[in-house]
Amino acid sequence: MKKSYISYIIAIGIFGIINTELGIVGTLPQITQHYQITVSQAGLLVSLFALVIAMFGPFMTLLFSGINRKKILAGVLVIFAISNLGSAFAPNYTVLLLFRILPAFLHPVYFSVAFTAAASSVPQDQSTQAVAKVFTGVTVGMVLGVPITSFIGNQFSLESAFLFSAVINVITCISILGWIPSMPVKEKISYGSQLKVLVKPQLWLNIATACFIMSALFAVYSYFAEYLGKVTNMNGTTISVMLVVFGASGVYGNLQAGKLLSKNIVKTTLAYPLVLGMIYLMLFYAGTYTIPMIIMIIVWGAVFTGGLIISQIWLTSEATEAPEFANSLFVSFSNLGIALGTASGGWFLSKIGTHQIVWSGLLFLMLAFICIGLKIKLFDRKKNKISCPKQIPALEEINIG
Repeated sequence: MKKSYISYIIAIGIFGIINTELGIVGTLPQITQHYQITVSQAGLLVSLFALVIAMFGPFMTLLFSGINRKKILAGVLVIFAISNLGSAFAPNYTVLLLFRILPAFLHPVYFSVAFTAAASSVPQDQSTQAVAKVFTGVTVGMVLGVPITSFIGNQFSLESAFLFSAVINVITCISILGWIPSMPVKEKISYGSQLKVLVKPQLWLNIATACFIMSALFAVYSYFAEYLGKVTNMNGTTISVMLVVFGASGVYGNLQAGKLLSKNIVKTTLAYPLVLGMIYLMLFYAGTYTIPMIIMIIVWGAVFTGGLIISQIWLTSEATEAPEFANSLFVSFSNLGIALGTASGGWFLSKIGTHQIVWSGLLFLMLAFICIGLKIKLFDRKKNKISCPKQIPALEEINIG
């Protein structure tokens, strides 16, 4: 039997984790009312989660790097299920905050192992496509997680919204235990060997590229609803539909980006800031027209999610000797990029207007393009082609029998 289903099981787990992280955004008004707290206090439930990921991600991944990957995937989902269950019945805000912070420490561990496990479950030339399938969980979680959780919270209760995420975590955990083969780490890489990749200057250029691409994406996407409402003059219902359209096209774009990367990583990565930059310019000049904007949203969604896997593959291509640690660096620095992009976009919006936020995205795209160019010029001159990064030492290390 083909093992491609492994990527889809892991992707459902990714959806549950992303929904735990971001789905709460749709219930913040209910949380402020239920616990009698301020909006800024409620916002800490989101920002502290991201801060823990950014600060502790690589170190937590190192700590768990020698454990059977199947056990890690299942174990992390158990912790997330407990967290959501505890959040559903938290008696006060302090307890809720503690239950929110607990799984954040393990969030990057699941991501790092998930990318590696998915890539190792298929032949090496199909690894980027396997990772792309896992990223569909990110796409669906980011775009549909918030409205789904918000709908459940509004139609039923705040507790039901948390229980929804807990159920997803439990179902995926059972699926992993039942259908995913054992994935032992036969040759554990020492902490020193993994940390050694940090001395490579080309890796830091790739890290900067990934961070800037994520900043470019979220400098504009974070204010998606605001832009469509103020610039395109769409109503709330239409904006909700556009979010779904954006997400649906994103799933397609994610898989196509995986195929392009499997053919040529350098050309795909180098072209990405240029393509997204052209879309941002079209958003700026044609964003006031409804029909052209709808068409652009479809294209934007596909290109947007392609940036996730492009950033991940580009960063990890310079740390193939420590794949899980490299993935944890991606998770941490992508969260940093999201924070930078959101803050920058917010500054542009407040200072010079909603219509101008695309320039914030374009600024980060320019920085990303410079980093890509420097990396190619300084370190890849003698390479005609960079092969797809090997996400895991060898397929034979995984017991799939």
